[in-house]
Amino acid sequence: MNTILLEDGELNRRQIMAEAARSILGVGLLPGFLSPQAFASNDEKKAKAKNVIYLYMDGGMSHVDTLDPKSGAVAGPTKTIKTSATGIQLGEYLPLTAKQMHHATVIRSITSTQGAHEQGNYFMHTSFQLRGTINHPTMGAWLSHFRGPGNPTLPASVYVGNSSRHPGAGFFPPEHSPLFVNNPESGLNNIELQKALSYKEHAARMRLTSELDQEFINIFGKQRSVSSHSGAYDGAFKMMASKDIVAFDLTSEKSDLRDKYGRNPFGQGCLLARRLVEAGVRFVEVSLHGWDTHAGNFTVTPDLCQKLDAGLSSLIKDLEERGLLAETLIVLATEFGRTPKINTVLGRDHYPKAFSGCLFGGGVQNGAVFGATDNTGEEVKDDLITIPDFNATIGYALGLPLEQVVVSPTKRPFKLADKGVPVTKIFS
Repeated sequence: MNTILLEDGELNRRQIMAEAARSILGVGLLPGFLSPQAFASNDEKKAKAKNVIYLYMDGGMSHVDTLDPKSGAVAGPTKTIKTSATGIQLGEYLPLTAKQMHHATVIRSITSTQGAHEQGNYFMHTSFQLRGTINHPTMGAWLSHFRGPGNPTLPASVYVGNSSRHPGAGFFPPEHSPLFVNNPESGLNNIELQKALSYKEHAARMRLTSELDQEFINIFGKQRSVSSHSGAYDGAFKMMASKDIVAFDLTSEKSDLRDKYGRNPFGQGCLLARRLVEAGVRFVEVSLHGWDTHAGNFTVTPDLCQKLDAGLSSLIKDLEERGLLAETLIVLATEFGRTPKINTVLGRDHYPKAFSGCLFGGGVQNGAVFGATDNTGEEVKDDLITIPDFNATIGYALGLPLEQVVVSPTKRPFKLADKGVPVTKIFS
């Protein structure tokens, strides 16, 4: 008889779970997985956030024109404005968000080692540098891996935007990949059954298809491409049958609320994110493209900020009114900042050395600032944090096991935020 089973049934169950992860998912957990700490970490007990709405400013948002303005010290017309949080000022292009800053912690001391878009985007999303030999998971995939889907009939995460550079699930199985929604106003395409076909009839067809494919599955089913194809069909069928699929339909929202969010893909994406979180989707990313302002920064940035301002401020207010802000962490992020110095074509160039991000709700301190740059915005002066630190902070807010080591299918060990250390002092 198995002595381990007799002496420590719980340990044996964990061993079985670890082996199941290795054989079924193609992803292993190192021995640390077997410790009680991995199942009931202090981080999990302290966590207040259940969901994340991740607003990604694709192209590199200028920190000195938005979250860390330097009026009078940096050339340019951008002025500073007061906010609802004492001592916090924003760039003048974000007046609506300024009224919601009492819900926020601004982080003004982020630094990155990646100054090109593809590499910077990948680093911000995964905490790892871009490599040709492996794809790393994003935060939504890690959340799905550790917690599973919030609503079993809907995707674990959703990406709203049209970026082809999103890393997705990385080396995790495809069920942890986000559902990509290009246009939030179009809803989900090709999700309805054929006319005159009932769900019962469709299910019978699926069973017949499965029976016909069984011999092929028996031979090739362990190959990832085959299991991915099968899993995609299963997931699509669950969504087709789900009553919560209506969360993707924005037409049920009042017209005036849709107007407040902004009648553009980003604004409507923010509204869709709120609806999806209400329906149980735990991680939603919405991207706003166009921040690569090498030329005409002071023409392009105000227009982008207008879209960001309407969508973000409406999202914060909407979540608060529905009692969801305390458990939903809104993350405002970008791959790097822009040069405080203006170039010859009135633009700002790539600047990974110092830039900003912002967190709202989800247990963060209200109306707080972490870190600081010097009076020109060129150097981090206080409390420097790296990209992995920033992502570890998001993971900490969610109560995810930051120290748990996961082994990829190529037998390489990884942690959620690599060597990142969470900034715990920003949480209330």
